Amino acid sequence: MTLARTARGAIDFTQGPIPANLLRLAWPLVAGNLLQTVYNLVDMFWVGRLGATQVAAVSIVFPTDWLLVSMALGITVAGAALVSQWTGAKQPREADRVAAQTVSVAVISALVLATLGHWLRLPLLRLMGAEGEVFPDALAYMTVIIWSVPFTFLFFAFRSSLRGAGDTLRPMYLTIFSNVLNVVLDPILIFGWGPAPAMGVAGAAWATLIARALAGLVGLGWLLSGRLAVRVHPEDLIPRWDMARELLRLGLPASLDGAARSFSSVAMVAIVARLGPVATAAYGIVNRVMSMIWTASGAVGQAVATGVGQNLGAGQLARSRRVAWAGVALDLLLLGSGGLAAIAFAPGIIKVFVNDPDVIELGTRFLRVVGWSFGFAGGVMVVQGAFQGAGRTGASMVLAFLNHWLLRFPLAIGLIWGLGWGPAGLWWSMFLSSTASFAVAVAWLWRGGWHKAVIPSSQTPAPAGSPAAVPSSPAAQAISSQTASEQPPAQSEPPLAQSGSHGSTAR
Repeated sequence: MTLARTARGAIDFTQGPIPANLLRLAWPLVAGNLLQTVYNLVDMFWVGRLGATQVAAVSIVFPTDWLLVSMALGITVAGAALVSQWTGAKQPREADRVAAQTVSVAVISALVLATLGHWLRLPLLRLMGAEGEVFPDALAYMTVIIWSVPFTFLFFAFRSSLRGAGDTLRPMYLTIFSNVLNVVLDPILIFGWGPAPAMGVAGAAWATLIARALAGLVGLGWLLSGRLAVRVHPEDLIPRWDMARELLRLGLPASLDGAARSFSSVAMVAIVARLGPVATAAYGIVNRVMSMIWTASGAVGQAVATGVGQNLGAGQLARSRRVAWAGVALDLLLLGSGGLAAIAFAPGIIKVFVNDPDVIELGTRFLRVVGWSFGFAGGVMVVQGAFQGAGRTGASMVLAFLNHWLLRFPLAIGLIWGLGWGPAGLWWSMFLSSTASFAVAVAWLWRGGWHKAVIPSSQTPAPAGSPAAVPSSPAAQAISSQTASEQPPAQSEPPLAQSGSHGSTAR
C-alpha cells in the first residue's frame, strides 16, 4: 500500500498505514533536531577558540535564549494543532488562516519579548551572574542575539504550520541551509576572515542572527508562494484578536511545559554540582547521550500530534487513538532497544567522552540504571504529542510538571540526602520518575476523553448541503462565519475533488 499524500507532497494521516506514516513524518524531524545539536557544538567550538571567558559569556546568555524559544514553541504547538485539524477536516482555507495568524502572533510576541529583553539586558545579565571580564562579552553577545528572536519565532511558525499539514521535509531542508550558513559565517565574523572585521563573540551572535533571519524569511516566502501544503494569504496576516486569543489560550500551557523542562534541567544541575566533580562529569556525559534519545522520541511525538490532529479534524476518533497507541509502541520499540544497547555498551559509551576511570565507573552505573527507562521517558513525550495534537495542551503541561517537578526533583533530594544514597539517588530518581510518569500517561491515554477536536465538530461529518456543525470555540465561530461569507453560490462552486490546486479560487 502506498502512503497517502496531499497534492503538495504532505502526508495525509487520515488514510494509509499508520506506522509508515509516522516514520515518514518523523525522520525529517529527527534529522533536523540532530542538525541543530551539531550546530550548537560547532558554534561552541569556534567560540572556544577565543577563550574560556567568551565561552562563559555565551553560556550565561543561553538560558535566556532558550526560555524565549520555549515561549515560541508554545504558540507554534497551538498553530500546528489547529492546522492539522483543519487539514484533516478538508478545509485548507481555514488551515491557511490559522497559519497566517500563527505567523502574526508569533512575530508580534517575539518583537515585544525582544524589546523587553533589550531594555532589561543589563539587569538580566547581572542576575545571571555576569560580572568582571565576562560581562562585556556577555553584553555584546546578548545585544545582538536578542534580535534574532523574531526570526526564530517566524521560522517556528513556518515549521509548525507545515508539520500540521503533514510536511516535514521542507522545514528540514531549511534547517540544513540555516545551520550550514551559520557554520560558515562563524569563523568569518568571529576572527575577521577576508574583508569581514573581527568581532569576537559578537560575531558568533551575528552569524546566528543572519542564519535565523534568512531561514525565517525564506520560510515566510515559501508560505506566501502558494506552492506548499499551506498557503499564507497577505490579507490573513492582519492580526485578529479572536484567533490570537485562541492561539494564546492553547499555546500558554505548551510554553509552560517547555519552561518546566528548562528550569528542571537547571535545578538538576544545581543538585548534581553538590555531589562533586566526578558525579557532575558523569551526569553531563549521560545527559548528552540521553539528549540524542529524546531527539528521536520528540520527533515521534510531533508526528503523533500531526496524525491525531488530522484524524480528529476528519472525525475519525478511533483512528486518532490508534495513531497515539502506534506512536507509543514505536517509541517503546526504538527507545527500548536504544536503552538496552546503552546498558550493554555503557563503559565504551562513557569512554568516548572521558578517560578518567572514576567518571567511567560512575557513568557506567548511571547509564545502566536510566537505560531501562529510555522507552518510558520517551513514551511520556509521545503521549504529550497526542494531547497537543488534540489541542489538550493543558494535559501535556500537567505531565511535564508531574515528571520533572512533582516526582523527579523531590525524589532526587530524598534519595540523595534523605536516604543517603549519594549519586546513586540521582539516577534512581530519574528512572523512577520516568517510569511513574509513563504509567500515568498511559492510563490517561487509555481513559480517553482527550480525543476531541477543538475546531467545529467533525465527529459525524455532515452530508452535502447540510448546515455546518456548531463551532466549539469563539475563534472557530469567527473563522466559520468568515468562510461562509466568502463562499460563492452553491451552484457555481466546483466539487472539492475538482477544485485544483491548494490556492484555487474555488476555496
